[in-house]
Amino acid sequence: MCGIAGIYSFDKKNKIDLNLLKKMTTLIKHRGPYDEGYLIANDPDSKMLAYCGNDSTDAIKSKLPYCRDEIPAHVGFGFRRLPTVELSDWGHQPMYDPNLGIGIVFNGEIYNHYELRDELSSMGYRFGGHSDTEVIIKSYHAWGIDCVQRFLGMWAFSIWDTKTQTLFLSRDRFGIKPLYYAQDKDFFYWGSEIKEILAAPIPKTQNLAMIWRSMKVNAMMVYDDETYWQDIHSLKPGHNLIVRGSKIQIQKYFALEPEDFEQSTLSFEEASAEYYRLFLDSLKMQVRSDVEIAASLSGGLDSSAIVCQAAQLLDYPLRCFSTYYEDFPALDERPYIEIIAAKTGIRTNYIAPTASDAMAWWQEATYLNDLPIASGFVSQYALMKNVHESGLRILLSGQGSDEMSAGYRHAGYRYFADLLRGMKFVKFASEIRHYLSKNPAANLQYFGKTALSAFARESTVYNLEANRYRFEPFADDFVADAKSQAQGHLMQKIADIPASRLSNFLYNMMQNTSLGTLLHFEDRMSMAHSVESRVPFLDHRLVKLVFSLPSDYKIRPPYHKAIHRHALKDCVPMEIAQRKDKGIFGSPFQENWMRNELKAYIQSIIYSHEFRNRGIWNLPKIHERWHKYLKGSNTDAEMLYNVVSLELWYRSFA
Repeated sequence: MCGIAGIYSFDKKNKIDLNLLKKMTTLIKHRGPYDEGYLIANDPDSKMLAYCGNDSTDAIKSKLPYCRDEIPAHVGFGFRRLPTVELSDWGHQPMYDPNLGIGIVFNGEIYNHYELRDELSSMGYRFGGHSDTEVIIKSYHAWGIDCVQRFLGMWAFSIWDTKTQTLFLSRDRFGIKPLYYAQDKDFFYWGSEIKEILAAPIPKTQNLAMIWRSMKVNAMMVYDDETYWQDIHSLKPGHNLIVRGSKIQIQKYFALEPEDFEQSTLSFEEASAEYYRLFLDSLKMQVRSDVEIAASLSGGLDSSAIVCQAAQLLDYPLRCFSTYYEDFPALDERPYIEIIAAKTGIRTNYIAPTASDAMAWWQEATYLNDLPIASGFVSQYALMKNVHESGLRILLSGQGSDEMSAGYRHAGYRYFADLLRGMKFVKFASEIRHYLSKNPAANLQYFGKTALSAFARESTVYNLEANRYRFEPFADDFVADAKSQAQGHLMQKIADIPASRLSNFLYNMMQNTSLGTLLHFEDRMSMAHSVESRVPFLDHRLVKLVFSLPSDYKIRPPYHKAIHRHALKDCVPMEIAQRKDKGIFGSPFQENWMRNELKAYIQSIIYSHEFRNRGIWNLPKIHERWHKYLKGSNTDAEMLYNVVSLELWYRSFA
């Protein structure tokens, strides 16, 4: 797990700026503080030459010369290392195989690298160490760009093939690992984080449409290949990027296919058994490591199932990390965590972030995130900080199961909408009555949202949310410019697929909205503290299985995630398996701290000269809603938080 950087010249006569490459690599030192390295290709011989940097290990410094700015090069790779597999120098990157003429920088983990190594060895390939990086090089040589179809894991890598003079970039199927790029007329730049690309001499024009969209729908901080800058793009999940000469080609190698949705003929019991088999296989591969593995743990089913199973797979006590807020019972799950601890013998570590911590970390977390950060950051930041300070580098996380298995309340609207659309009125009446009786928080609004989902397309629902759900914090000119940039299509990437309303919702959550945003936060907050986060539920085999199952395998009122619950029920204590009250991973930020401990801090921002002169804010509206919030209304709490969060982003990047 590491950080990568790269520069490529479209014309070999134009040499890349190695000082810039080193600056880009230094900007992501937090992703890999334990080693540094460079690999460059010179013309005319096109061989790749390896160099060390200031933070290289002593062993690497004894073997390699320093990367000097004046060395001529038309391709350059930079790397920061967080060693988790193959801790010796055989795992040093960038890695170059002179016999095959292939160089690589790689961020991520290929979990099935043992199996691939055996297959490649039977084909005659020889290995110097046991790193998955070396397996990628040999896999690329053996199978070309189709090698990624064989990988189980998370990755963002770039390969330079000296024999074909090809630059090959790839990103994993769901975008667990990040990869950004930009270009001008002479050069192509790429790296793990946006801040690296901002160091390059490219236009820094803001993408106002992206900023507006993500403020109105928080689940869309990550959207297609867009970023907050018009000229910086994200390589989309499940895509490869190939550069030959001056030609750039982007190819999709993986996507969820709607024609396969809800087509499985497995019984519920058979599907549950297959779900558990794939989950356990994914977890077994993801606990492979040359360093100790830890886990994040709440009192919910997802992280509890991972912890209970991982504790049986490891030959040492599993250390688990949890945040809590003692004065807020809904955010204190220690009683459930203690049930897990009693069952498994894990070592618990409890962290209680404060409002003072939030204030101290907010600006720094924004910079590390490259985007305005969600209010749950204080929990993530505190947890990852504690993991790092405990000397650990790998953390198992339950991310992803809600998006594929219908864990969110909004999935229920779509499920009941499908019953109405299918004219299953008796089943609708029986199940919604049962659901509402077991979920006191649901009310008459539930019927309205169900009706909307029944008669409106998914893209229409998102458009309504963006335009009607929250107040408009921006000035009229900003909104007009944002809509002009988007040419009136602010939500055009929300897909309306030929499938049920529930499958439409889950598909967009996985491909276009929530998952990408959550994975962005997961990566930035973990890697900010030099911690690798692994997400066993996002094995693509498991995801494809769930999407192939009928809707009523996912929602069985009063339960969401029915197949998930049933498949994992024997992994966890009964008290965990039967919970219906599990909330999202969050903090008291919006509903409490902003009007109490953080009130003065918030007001110092929104009443500042800098804020007033930003030129983008609807000041009267913001101040009106702020005072309404101070009087006790939480209706606008999320948007008010978003306003301050975006203002802090401007102070870091504008």
